[in-house]
Formats: sequence, structure tokens, C-alpha cells
Amino acid sequence: MASALIPGPTLAQVLAAAWARPDTLPSLSPVQRRVLHTLRVCRTPALGGHQYRCVACGRDHFAPHSCGNRHGPQCQGAAAAAWLEAQEALLLPVPYFHLVFTLPHGLNPLIRQNRRALYTLLFDAASQTLLTFGQNRFDAQIGITAILHTWGQNLMDHYHLHCLVTGGGWQADREHWVSASERFLFPVKALATVFQGKYLAGLHHLFQHGQLEFHGELEAWATPAGFAAQVRAVTRKPWVVYAKRPFAGPDQVLRYVGRYTHRVALSPRRLLALDPDAGTVRFDYKDYADGGRHRTMTLTLGEFVRRFALHILPERFTKIRHYGLLANRGRQERLARVQAVLAPAPTAATVTTPTPRPTRPTPSTGLGDANSGPRCPYCGATALVLLAVVPRPGRRHPPFDDTS
Repeated sequence: MASALIPGPTLAQVLAAAWARPDTLPSLSPVQRRVLHTLRVCRTPALGGHQYRCVACGRDHFAPHSCGNRHGPQCQGAAAAAWLEAQEALLLPVPYFHLVFTLPHGLNPLIRQNRRALYTLLFDAASQTLLTFGQNRFDAQIGITAILHTWGQNLMDHYHLHCLVTGGGWQADREHWVSASERFLFPVKALATVFQGKYLAGLHHLFQHGQLEFHGELEAWATPAGFAAQVRAVTRKPWVVYAKRPFAGPDQVLRYVGRYTHRVALSPRRLLALDPDAGTVRFDYKDYADGGRHRTMTLTLGEFVRRFALHILPERFTKIRHYGLLANRGRQERLARVQAVLAPAPTAATVTTPTPRPTRPTPSTGLGDANSGPRCPYCGATALVLLAVVPRPGRRHPPFDDTS
């Protein structure tokens, strides 16, 4: 009998198929199990939904609720739109630079067992490096927005930090803005050297204070001599900081950074096919070792779950952080002073016409174009009547069953 191949599956369908094969599932932490269960019931009747009737064609349909989890590929639209709206007030009329700080893959096993501590250290080492360079070059405070990503295109762990940095800094004592060149911010090799030193110093500090865990394959790291030897071995090569082209202006910044802030390990369009009978899933990825060519990869469901779970963040861990000029405390007052200095002086002969910002689409409800409201899945009309809000049955979250 031919296998019942499902083209373009949702993540919930893939996870449901994986849970139907409990013997193939990897070992998961309680946090990973809770998140994966939430994603497994996303946009299914288990979470309730809305019952609609289309005035145009007269047909009824049920739109299930999404889970809203930050790891869900279909649930980030609203969060991303709200975040970008809030960022508009923080943008300055200066060039912005995009720098990427990447950890060597040899540290991956250690990071897997110490996610919270070593993710935090990545934020600290990168931000301190940039702030130091900003102070040394401009004698001023730069602004940084840092966004954590943990994955590569093949869903394996690839820990790196995207940093959006102001092209220049603020001298608070002089109420003066110091501008950077529009093409150059800092030398990346020097950044990488300082970043490496700060991260390794922080790593040894955590070890000396007993704040790291070593289980299974990491037992060789547990002694002082073993830890020092292992760290030397996996961090021997020079580290890499990558600088991308600077942005032309605030609108370009918003469009660009919106692609990074609420991205998850796997977007829905990359899921190509699910074979529940064979227990495999196929997805698209870019092979950067081959010039970024698109290729397909087929994994067993158990391996897919293992790789996806690598990117589930610790509970309440903040993956977008602001530093320096953009640090949360006192930010509104600082930026108001900076913007007053950077604002062009008005002239009596000039009548300014506001330039409209490009419209960003609001998140989709799953029923069609959210800009025009919910859309009938049968005829495409937007003339829908809400008949009922259907609550989720039973408990707020159905009990998680490790054996089913």
C-alpha cells in the first residue's frame, strides 16, 4: 500500500506523528516536553477556537486557536508586529550596522547542558566588547539591540548573536552626537579577538565558581585540568565576528530587523512533506557551504524532534536585549535628548510633508489577509459572522503523556 504522504505539513502535524511513535522520541527535559506539547496542539480543537458563518456563501467553518508560544512558527506574527511598532520610537536618524557574534561549534555540547548561563555569557561578552569599542573610538555611548539565534539551516545548534548597532554614540556630558562613517564601524578581527577573550574569561569564571554542569559526554570537562584542556582544544581557531552592510535609514532597519527578532528554528514554508507511515519528515534548507543553494533534508521523526528541541529556550529567558544608549533604564529620556540634537532645524521657507512609512502587514489569523479581516476558506469573502467562541475542552492544557 502506498504511504499516506502529507505535503506541506504543519509543525503540529509533524509533532503529532512523532508522538504516535513514542519509542523513537529522544530524551527531553520537562521544559522541552511542555513546549513541544503546546506546539503539538496548536491550531487544533484542543485549544478551542472561533466558529464563523460566511454571509456570502452561507457555509460555516471552525478556526482553531493558536497556542501563542514563542517557539511556534505560526504564532509569531502578532508578537513581531507589536515589537516592531514599539521599536519605531527608538530609532535614530543615523546609520545602523549589523554585526554577528558566533560561538565555535566545539562548545556546543557544553552549551546544551548549560543553556541559561552560556546564553547569558554570550550576551554579556558581545555587548561589553561593542560598548568598549564604542567608548574607545567615539568617547561616547553607542546603542545595541542584540537578538539570540541558536540554529543553523539544518536545525543543528549554531549559537550566534545578531547585534544592531548605532553608527556613532552619545556624549551625555556634552549633549553631543559623534557620528561614525557610513561604511565602517569597528575592525571585525579586533572585535573577534576581544570577544573571544571576554567569553573565555567568563567561561572560566563560571567553572571556578561551580556554576557549570557536566553530564555524560562532558565528564572529561569536570576537573580543572580537563576543563582547561577541553576549552583550549575546541576554541583553538580564531573566532569570527561578521559585519553586514550598514542600513540606509530607520525604515530599512525596521524591515530588516523584523526578519530576525521573532524568527524560530523552522518557518512553516520550509516543511515540505510528512510520511507518517515511514516516520520521516522532509524540509528545505540552504546549504551555505555550497553558496546558499536550496536543498532538501529527510529526517526520522525522532531526530527531527531532537533537533527542534535544541532550540527551545529556558523558561522566561529574554532573547532580545538592549544595551548602552538603548538600555531599558532611563532610555526614554536619553533618546529624547539625542533625537532633539539630531533633528534637522526647521526653516520658514520649507514646508515638510511627512513621508509615510511602508505598511507592515498585520499578522494573519489563518483565515486570510488580516489587513482586510478574517476570510472565508471556501469562497474567499470577508463577510464573516462570528457565531461562537469555543473554549478549549477540559483543563487549560491537556495532560502531557510521555507514553503516547
